[in-house]
Amino acid sequence: MPLTDVQIRKAKPADKPYKLTDGGGLHLYVSIAGGKAWRYRYEIGGREKLLTLGTYPAMSLAEAREARAVARGTVKAGRDPGAEKRQQALASAPEEAAPVGPTFKEIAVEWHALNAGRWTETHAGDVLGSLEKSVFPDLGGKTLAEIDAPTLLATLRKIEARGAIETARRVRQRVSAVFAYAIASGRAAHDPAAQVEKAMAPLPKKGRQPAITDLDDVRQVLRDADATPAHPVTKLALRVLALTALRPGELRGALWDEMRLDGDDPLWVVPAERMKMKVEHAVPLSKQAVETLKALRTITGRSRFLFPNDRHVSKPMSENAMGYLLNRAGYHRRHVPHGWRAAFSTIMNERFPADRAVIDLMLSHAPDDAVEAAYNRARHAERRRELAQLWADLLMVDQTPVAEVTRGVRSGR
Repeated sequence: MPLTDVQIRKAKPADKPYKLTDGGGLHLYVSIAGGKAWRYRYEIGGREKLLTLGTYPAMSLAEAREARAVARGTVKAGRDPGAEKRQQALASAPEEAAPVGPTFKEIAVEWHALNAGRWTETHAGDVLGSLEKSVFPDLGGKTLAEIDAPTLLATLRKIEARGAIETARRVRQRVSAVFAYAIASGRAAHDPAAQVEKAMAPLPKKGRQPAITDLDDVRQVLRDADATPAHPVTKLALRVLALTALRPGELRGALWDEMRLDGDDPLWVVPAERMKMKVEHAVPLSKQAVETLKALRTITGRSRFLFPNDRHVSKPMSENAMGYLLNRAGYHRRHVPHGWRAAFSTIMNERFPADRAVIDLMLSHAPDDAVEAAYNRARHAERRRELAQLWADLLMVDQTPVAEVTRGVRSGR
């Protein structure tokens, strides 16, 4: 059904971006920071594209529908409305700059609109959401000339103070991209973001286990692993490891009788003898984890092991199999199987800081007291399941479908 003004006004931010569909390719995109943007999805030259028409409330529902009609007419005429918008913005930018200059937010939204079409919808939402949350409150209303290096650094320091060191560096890169765009279009003379990089807090030293902890980058790790020649069982093992954040040794010896894949609350109970903490560990399974495990069962279901050794089915897979896959995919000394735990911890603590204790439980960082550990696991079971699903939804954006990973593999291995 078409949207109404009441629905739009009442739309609140959620744990992840979402959209409200109006029809005819038009929808309202609501970011995690609460920003609302009108987007038009269209197809030209056999390719699906996304055009940002404007932001709400600056552009009303009626105005968004008018903009959609204009864009649709452009498509019917065989032209790309997104390309035309970029050309018009670049051509008109120098003449439109007022003596005082546009605000940082205006330029940033314009830059985002020009680039959103080449990004996935989720990444586009992450980019705009990070600016809305961490930059616009301090700098959004300032002109570019008013933002110098100390002013920008003060804003970035607030992000660092939350413990989000990598986020602060990503935000700096995005601010720098906005200034580069403004310089190219004649509306800024220099980029203060380029000056502050060496003054920012250093990234925490990596331990003995190299790990990539940026969300976009860890998504790419899985894509690259799926694109690398390897046995599908190894690829599925890596995917399950990423989704569950278990230790590689805890996963490698997994048995099918530990799994409860059907019903409303799928669960994997890892026995105490295989856990580092020597305490039984219940792992709530996301929809994506269940899908992966059920696909795996068609291959290895006749073995007692989820991941049997390729040469000796009575033994678990080699402890090096997943690591070698990551090495061949280009991540030697950059990301190891154990690194998924660091990725999960960093990304989820950054997004859900109030759930730090629950996230520690999901990583099996249990208290020494077994009674207290059991109590906490039971107490936080529902939230652990919610966080497991949120993690899976974040991680699995634009990943290879499981059916493609297992294609051509003989069942019942």
